[in-house]
Parts: sequence; C-alpha cells; structure tokens
Amino acid sequence: MDLHLKNLFGRFQDQFGSGPGLGPGSGVCLMKVEGISSNIIQSIFRASASLYRSEPWKRLRPGHLFGVRVGKDSDWSGKRQPFQCVQFIGGDGGDIAIYMYRSMSYALKMIDDSWEMARVPNVEVFRVTYELESLMLPSNKRMVKSLSLEVSGTDRFPVIDVARCMTSGELQFRSPTLEELRLVFAVMKALSLVHPLLRQEEKQVRGSPRMIKFSPFIETVDVQWPSEMGKGHDFVAVTVSHPPGQSYEQKSKKTAMAREDDELEIVSGMINLRVGQGAEVSLRQCTMCEKAVNRDESVCCSHCRATIYCSSDCEKRHWREMHRSVCSLYEAMMSREEELKIKIFTFSCYAENPCEWLGSLGIHKKGMWRRQCSCYSHQPFGLLQCFSTDAQSESWGGLKDGDYPQDLPIQNLNNGRSPGMILMSDWSDYYDLRCLPRSSPVSDILCYPLTLYHILTSVSTHSKNLLLKGKEVTVHYLGPERELDWIKAFAEINHLLNGLGTVQIIMIGPEVPSDLSGTTSTTSTTNSRVKVSFVKGLYQDEVKYLTSPDIVVALNCDLDGHSSWAGAVETVNNMGIPGFFTDKTEEACGNAKTVLRNAGLNLSHPVSPNPFRSPVRSCAKSSNLPCYSNSFILGVNT
Repeated sequence: MDLHLKNLFGRFQDQFGSGPGLGPGSGVCLMKVEGISSNIIQSIFRASASLYRSEPWKRLRPGHLFGVRVGKDSDWSGKRQPFQCVQFIGGDGGDIAIYMYRSMSYALKMIDDSWEMARVPNVEVFRVTYELESLMLPSNKRMVKSLSLEVSGTDRFPVIDVARCMTSGELQFRSPTLEELRLVFAVMKALSLVHPLLRQEEKQVRGSPRMIKFSPFIETVDVQWPSEMGKGHDFVAVTVSHPPGQSYEQKSKKTAMAREDDELEIVSGMINLRVGQGAEVSLRQCTMCEKAVNRDESVCCSHCRATIYCSSDCEKRHWREMHRSVCSLYEAMMSREEELKIKIFTFSCYAENPCEWLGSLGIHKKGMWRRQCSCYSHQPFGLLQCFSTDAQSESWGGLKDGDYPQDLPIQNLNNGRSPGMILMSDWSDYYDLRCLPRSSPVSDILCYPLTLYHILTSVSTHSKNLLLKGKEVTVHYLGPERELDWIKAFAEINHLLNGLGTVQIIMIGPEVPSDLSGTTSTTSTTNSRVKVSFVKGLYQDEVKYLTSPDIVVALNCDLDGHSSWAGAVETVNNMGIPGFFTDKTEEACGNAKTVLRNAGLNLSHPVSPNPFRSPVRSCAKSSNLPCYSNSFILGVNT
C-alpha cells in the first residue's frame, strides 16, 4: 500500500508540479516569439543546460536572492534592465526552476515568512522551469526534436515563460520578448560561473535550519554573446551580487562586528520590505541599483535634490550614465513644490508613513481608509467587507457627522438650489458647497471621483456638452484598483450632476475580482444618475464586448510601469476617442508622454496640475519629487 501511494504521489507531482514554486511551465513555445531564430533558441538551451549541470540547487534555496546587472541601462529598451533579481526554486524538492523579478522588493513580496511562494497580484515572474520531456506539450517536443536542442541533465528541457499573478490567485502567462530572452541567456551563463564561488558562513540562519548562510558576495564576469544576439559587442559584463544591491565597497568591509540581528537581512536583503508590516515606509529605493535604503542613511543628488541613492558611489555612477542630462529638469520639478501644495486644510498633509498618518486622524484600518495603507494589501481589491446601506459614517471610518459628504441631493442641503450641473474650480469650492470643515480629510479619497467629475465637466468639451444636453456619457475607466472598494465615494458625481445628464462608468482591468465582473452597481441610494459596471480583463481584449465610450480615463495610471498598458494605449489610438490620464509625479507624466507618443498619440491636453489632486503628499519610491495622488492630468484626442 505504501509503495502504491508513493507511486501515485509521484505521478501527481510530475503532472501538477510541487514544491515552493508557481507550478510547472505553461507550455509557451519559443518558436512563437516575434523575431526569434533557431540559432537563438539553441544558444538559450545551451546556456540553460550549462546552468543545470552546475547544480546550484544543491545549496541554494528560494530565500537566497541574487541581484544581476547585465551591461548598462542604456543597453535596454526603456533604458532599464527588465528583470534584476534572481531566485532558485526546487532545492528542497519539487519543480526545478529559476525565477527572475523586476526588483528585489517584488521578490520579497513573493516569499512568505516560511520561505514559501505567495501569489502577489500584479507581480510578473520570468521563469525558466526545467520540465521532464515526457510532460512537455507537443509543440515544445517538436521544437526540441526539429532543432536538436541540448538536454539539461538526462531528461529535462527548459520551458520559459512570464507569469503574472492575478487577484483570484490564478496565473496569467505570456511569451517572453526577444530582449528578455537575450537577458536570461547572459544571466544563466553568469550564474553557472559564479554561484560555486559563494562561501558558506559558520552561523546558520535562525529559524531556517535548511538554508545555508553565505557571506555577502559580488562578482563580475564577462559573458560572450553568440553572433545572433550580439549588438556590436562580443562580450557583456554581468555583475552578480548576494544579497541584491551588494557593492564592491561593502565586499571589502569586515563583517566581524555585524550584529546578530542582521542575519536575516544578509540572506534576503531588506527583510522589512515585506508587505503589510508597515516598516517599508521608512525605506526608500536607490535610483541606481534599487537597493532598499533607510531614509536617514540615503543621499540625494547634490544639484537637484530629487533623486535618491544608497551611497555616493551610486550617485556618481548614475550621474555619469544618465542623470547628468536630466538633472536640470528634475531641479525645475522640485521648484514647483510650493505651487503644488494645497494650503487650505488644517489636518496634516504629509503622509510619509500612511499608517501613522491615518492613526493620527483616528481612521487607521477603518472603512474605506483601509485602502490607504498596506495593512489590507493581502485582501483583493473590491472585496473588502461591505457596509450596510445606512452605515455611511462607518464607510467613512467613523468620521463624525458633518465631516463627510451626506448621500443626499445637494438642493436638499443648500436652500433649494435649482437643478443643473454644478461647476467647481478647486477644493475650496467643493468644501464650501458641501459645508465640510477644512479639518476633514475626505479629499484624500474623493480626489478619485472628483478628478473624474472635473475631467467630464471642465476638461473634456465633448463630455461636458453631452451632459449639458441631458444625455448619457459612457466612461471606460481603465485599471481600477482601490477605487473598487470606494464605489460609495463615487456617489458625489451623482449629486454634483444635480439632476442633469447621466454617467455610465465601466471599470475595466485585471484587478477587478471575478465575483464583481459582469455586475452593475448604483453609487447612491437616492435617484442615482451614475451607474458603475465591472469587467475583469485587459482593455484591449474586452473593449469589443463593451458599449462604445465617449471618453477613456485612467487615474494614477503609471503608463510606463506596466507592459499591459501598451495594448490599451494602442486601442485608444485606434478608436480616436478622447483619453485622459493622471499620475502622481511630473516625472511619471513625462514617462507617460513617451509611451503615448510611441503609440502614435500626441498630447492635445498638456500636462497640467489637477485642482482636485489629493492634498496629502506621499513619498515617491526613489525620489523626493512632489508626489500627490492624481497630481497631474494629460490628455489625447481631445
């Protein structure tokens, strides 16, 4: 019986994968990658076999993270290496693979406290999974046979894909790009050469007896590009460090006086970057190497004071490679700090630590405010506990009556104001209209619905004219996240319309939970003129099934930060529909302009401050630039 169960479990593992990874390969076939050639595939399989034969999994576990730097940032499209942190999967059994992440912080988010893999939404993982030939899909088997590809070990071949975790816990897969394959070739060649050089320390990591502790390590090797991958260079310098962000200066320092409490930091980098523990807010990120650095220990550019670094070495290196050409631009952005401050409020408008800021107002972990810090980041967007329809105070975190807008028509509150769309110029107008005290922090959440209302009634002539004629405006609202738990706040659009026109908001994005997708909600309990529908998926895939829009909107969009925006932007261009985008910093808007122009879109509404931005300044990850939610607006096709 025991033998039977052992064989049964073995077959289950072979078919469905096991261990701490994300499961077996998706079956993506490299032959389908645009621009690929048989020579490139053969080179990648040779590099993969070389790494497999060096047997790194004998000593390395998922908790051992490595930083990798291949060439210079200018060698890559977007002037940034796409994946920069490496993890080995399978040392304790199960699927054998290497995973690559865009940064160390993403890698840490994907490892829980027991060093198992956690499926964190919206984190992309570049995977090389060594799969048994017998379990490979027919298309990959045919590719291996037709190209006579080199085997890894005795019966395994690499299956390469990029996995993205969804809020449902499911994985979405895509094929790697040619540039990403070029990167992984260099990384695998370098890792096979340098990982044997890791030196084991005598002390073991507390609480993790299976994991060997290694001395801090950094090594640079030259990797030769095969002729089909070279771009005018025969060799590329690849630097591998453990933990990520380790510098040559740190390597030379003595570690004898290192505190015992630092042991976990040596293994995993800055372990206090973990989501939900609150400590991450005291850390910033080096612009050059992306190393996590305590705010008090960071340095910034001595000229513009905007960019943050972990050391003067990184500052000098970044100056030589990139920053010199844009420093004056950053200095100009910093000079607008006073201009962007909204000074009418009496509550603190600086939230370096969101948890502390919310706590000072008595609203931490309450109502809709739960989305304003990381304490509920484990809960998928749109699935926070709902409130009863009469518990408006509860949804606003227990703010006292008069400190939040009532879900009542405005004419009932303002001496019988006549029907008609209400136009406002800034927060002063709104707070006076709603008779709210300047001590109320609701503007931090209301910046989302009021920014949308501002775009519909003041920025976009097309949608304003439709509403003035009493017609319906259909809004395609792209990439919603925390807004999915703030539908009650969008009732303000209903009241500000004041009986004129209707608005249909269709929220589309990968973060829409499956339970909400396909449903419609009214924003108000009283004669709502605003309806919100929810659709899960990418805009470019779902738009053909939706009501045609009058306007497309994406708030705090970070167009440059997610590759999936490319398809959405192309769709907006093809439709010729007015599109408006907001972001938190002027730098992010500059990056967004580049994305839009690359898609053939020219700005018809230039980057300009949003009068309904949040008044609460937050901290950008790797800069001191003024940073406010929905800070700037830009538009196309207007």
